Amino acid sequence: MRSTGYEMVAPGEPLRFIERDLAPPSEDEVLIEVAGCGLCHTDLGFLDDGVRTRHPLPLVLGHEISGFVRDAGSACADLVGRAVVVPAVLPCGTCADCLAGRTMICSHQVMPGNDRDGGFSSHVVLPGRHLTVVPEIEDADQPLPGAGGATLRHLAVLADAASTPWQALVRADVQQDDLVVVVGLGGVGGFAVQLAAAVGAHVIGLDVDPAKLAAAEARGAGLVLDPAAQPAKALRKQIKAWAQERGAPVRNWKIMECSGSARGQETAFGLLVHGAVLGVVGYTRDPVNVRLSNLMAFDARAIGTWGCDPALYADLVRMVLSGRLDLTPWTELRPLGRLPETLDDVRAHRVSKRVVLTPEGS
Repeated sequence: MRSTGYEMVAPGEPLRFIERDLAPPSEDEVLIEVAGCGLCHTDLGFLDDGVRTRHPLPLVLGHEISGFVRDAGSACADLVGRAVVVPAVLPCGTCADCLAGRTMICSHQVMPGNDRDGGFSSHVVLPGRHLTVVPEIEDADQPLPGAGGATLRHLAVLADAASTPWQALVRADVQQDDLVVVVGLGGVGGFAVQLAAAVGAHVIGLDVDPAKLAAAEARGAGLVLDPAAQPAKALRKQIKAWAQERGAPVRNWKIMECSGSARGQETAFGLLVHGAVLGVVGYTRDPVNVRLSNLMAFDARAIGTWGCDPALYADLVRMVLSGRLDLTPWTELRPLGRLPETLDDVRAHRVSKRVVLTPEGS
């Protein structure tokens, strides 16, 4: 199979266009014709911030992949022709950690665009395990039933931007009428707001960007605040007052840190109340100054989340097909050929939606 795409050759260097033949999939692999691949800030971390890929360069980036299985090894033959979403992290499923339910710390996990070539290409060969099948889809541009105009291409964002906060919400045991505070309302944080609202929680969104605050309101946040506008204690007091007015919890908050910034993480930690759960979703290499004893004093918990257990992806597909998770207003489809200029647009904050790159002819 002939594949075209873009590969990273070195940090800080432009991506290189490539065209090459792919080896046939092995027994437990599949060949995927990419319908869409989301552009994530993790990709910029590799390109710009010195974050190392686990696979030596050059490497095709891109870990938010949806597409069609066009060929497969004997162990995955039943997937040929099926539309799929590829989890951003593919655990092995057989090691001690996987068997104990700790799939996200699997030492044999495979992340497209990190451990091996990813989805910034027309085709990609990946492990066939844990793929989420999307039923009754034969064309990448076919509107999904009940999904508000979303297609298989749009579902690429489920691979990470939506699934990672979903796992954080599940781990925090978010239930109807809980109070959820989302710090950082970018691609991941925006989906955290939307998913928490879909569960029936009272949702508050925090960000310094007025446009992101407005978008969070449209996605279901009942209150949006600029955390830089007041001291941390005053911010926590305002949230408590809002909760009391609506009969929402004033304890046991579920706080989702999605900014991936030191300032955002310090803000999130400063919101701890008795019984709170802090879900650390964003990533930064910058040091963070917090009083760790607050976890003890409030009998609170902090939970990190890396990727999403593949078992949870079916939840997201069902939410899309039932109309509870609307993707189209928050995603933008762009041809894969525009990837170099799109990277510049994201760097310059000229993009307000999650960009999904779509290979020509797919």
